[in-house]
Amino acid sequence: MDFFRLTDEKIKKAYEDGEFENLPGYGKRLELEDLSSVPPEMRMAYKMMKNAGMMEEQQVRSEIEYLEDLIKGAHDDLEEERLTRRLNEKLIRFNQLMDKKKKENNSAVFKTYQSKMLNRFE
Repeated sequence: MDFFRLTDEKIKKAYEDGEFENLPGYGKRLELEDLSSVPPEMRMAYKMMKNAGMMEEQQVRSEIEYLEDLIKGAHDDLEEERLTRRLNEKLIRFNQLMDKKKKENNSAVFKTYQSKMLNRFE
């Protein structure tokens, strides 16, 4: 018996026995992400980066750069103050993302890996 058929049979049996009824989202439609704007050969990398939280980081960086450009071209003090406030909010969000990333990467395994990589580059 091949693996896929065995797996399929186990899933069907679990479904028939009602083992999936207590799962969150049971009976609700799946919300599929629209990746039509991402080239097919880049979709896996995009998903991996998004799942790692890198897409939000990149988006916030882009917004920071955009706001900095707007501040340089501000026509009056009121507009500059409003844009600076928005920039500060984005900087706070960016710092939160970086702090979260540092906390997630503080595992002993990561530190060991990091030190090995740094030694390799020395």
